Amino acid sequence: MQLGGLKVDTPVILAPMAGITNAAYRQLCREQAEAGAVPVGAQAGLFVCEMITSRGIVERDRKTRDMLQFDPGERVRSVQLYGVDPVIMGRATEILINDFAVDHVDLNFGCPVPKVTRKGGGAALPYKRRWLELILTAVVGAATPYGVPVTMKTRIGIDHDHQTHLDAGRIAEQSGCAAIALHGRTAQQAYSGEADWDAIAALKQHVSIPVLGNGDIWEAGDALEMVRRTGVDGVVIGRGCLGRPWLFRDLVDAFAGVSTRTLPTLGEVASMVRRHAELLVGYSDEVHGLAEMRKHMAWYFKGFPVGGDLRRSLGLISSFTDLDSALGQLDPDVPFPTAELGSPRGRQGSPRTKVALPEHWLDDPLAVDLELADAELGISGG
Repeated sequence: MQLGGLKVDTPVILAPMAGITNAAYRQLCREQAEAGAVPVGAQAGLFVCEMITSRGIVERDRKTRDMLQFDPGERVRSVQLYGVDPVIMGRATEILINDFAVDHVDLNFGCPVPKVTRKGGGAALPYKRRWLELILTAVVGAATPYGVPVTMKTRIGIDHDHQTHLDAGRIAEQSGCAAIALHGRTAQQAYSGEADWDAIAALKQHVSIPVLGNGDIWEAGDALEMVRRTGVDGVVIGRGCLGRPWLFRDLVDAFAGVSTRTLPTLGEVASMVRRHAELLVGYSDEVHGLAEMRKHMAWYFKGFPVGGDLRRSLGLISSFTDLDSALGQLDPDVPFPTAELGSPRGRQGSPRTKVALPEHWLDDPLAVDLELADAELGISGG
């Protein structure tokens, strides 16, 4: 997969997920990918930093800048940027490239969270075609002198009656984007129901730039099936890898034509949890790193016969002593629960009755109201 001057040998991208795809988790997933069937030195996928707000970058917000951590083995620094002001987005892009040596900028137009869409951000913004064009043109213009490719991620649209993905693809291509990723759901669906792969196929037919497909890829075989059915140039992996970083090894093997499926025992999962915790602590400290680790426990042990008391202990760890004590109580020989294969992971929920939008947002798809730019929010990616 070619993104401008950036070659990704295995066309798999770790989706930016707020609070998940920090430097530690990206390193863990990359380690697993590099253990797959790839030549030495090949770029086995692209691993995107959790979403960063453009205003936080420009205003030198400490918390925002602290999120921009990269491990020494991260040869390609990839960051997803969020914002609604074209000027601020352009400035933030230059700062990311010059101050943080970022090699790839992805733009978030897929977030369905109400406090983002009600301000006109995330998955709501592509409805405003001219506004989207202004942002893409500003960011591509800022990145081009440095040879840094810009991509965007979006959804099918606000809801079934207000679909925007085809126009977004056209605008992305005309603005000089290197690729567009499509999550096959609307903002109204959020994470419920099934992803519409036909919409992804339609976008692929509509544009000449690379198209990346996202939605309902739970196993490596799903990724190959999406490519077969839609013709996409690559796939984006989000919830499917939660508690399963080894999915990237399976994906690398699958795209290399090697038929494998990783089914770790409970003991091997425990070792992965320990490694994840070590990485988190290495980027902060024991207290904060292990507090961050707690959210991952339910995903790692989903489907395994782990008692309620032990699950609670794993969700309350505050030291390596606590962690090792809890992990030591697990039966390492318990096999992987195959019933979990192919099943959804992470948040799902129900479709929203109505997408929260600014007043009169749907009146004019060409209108631009930069006063909303003052209300930028840094919320979960979509």
